[in-house]
Amino acid sequence: MPEAATSRNAPPPAREEQFNDLEQQTEAAHLGMWLFLSTEILFFGGLFGAYTIYRVSYPAAFAAASKDLLMWAGAADTAILLVSSFAMAMAVHAAQTDARRALTVFLLLAAGIGGLFLCLHGYEYYKDFAEHHIPGPSFRYEGGKAPANQVQLFFLLYFLMTGLHSLHVTIGIVILTVLAVQSWRGKFSREYYNPVEIAGLYWHFVDIVWVFLFPLLYLIARR
Repeated sequence: MPEAATSRNAPPPAREEQFNDLEQQTEAAHLGMWLFLSTEILFFGGLFGAYTIYRVSYPAAFAAASKDLLMWAGAADTAILLVSSFAMAMAVHAAQTDARRALTVFLLLAAGIGGLFLCLHGYEYYKDFAEHHIPGPSFRYEGGKAPANQVQLFFLLYFLMTGLHSLHVTIGIVILTVLAVQSWRGKFSREYYNPVEIAGLYWHFVDIVWVFLFPLLYLIARR
């Protein structure tokens, strides 16, 4: 049986009783996601603001600390997430065209590439742990180019920002995996793919945040 035909056999989407029709339900879901992303922008914006203030206050310490980060790993993380974002865009397109099998594959691909990002970033954390760059009583900095307390401040902000981002990636992976299972079971069709589109907005936001984090932590701080 053709893939499109199989997708059209999916059960009609359920309309929640508080909405007049599916179109209104979809618009409400989009509005809710955009409001959620707005609060996330404010949250990350506060961290970006704190980083900027301390970067201006302690330029030598932040430059020295940034040079201890793995530039190649940060660049690879960026490339990985951009590919994952492309896979997510293809998943939304597959949902719009009733390509159930392609939708499932692209959702799993996006989630799997996100998992690769976490593995590589975990390696960076392991390196920092081995070099005693985890903020706290055991923190050590032997570069001698800047005060250790100022360098520790850089790593505190680094772990806060990248750790929070990694948490968002983990949540996104879970969401995409659940959607992939639902897609395989035929829940989505050309008439109803709103959850995939909403998840796409979230996943692209996560990728965009890293596009700002990478130059801020790995590039600009070194100057």
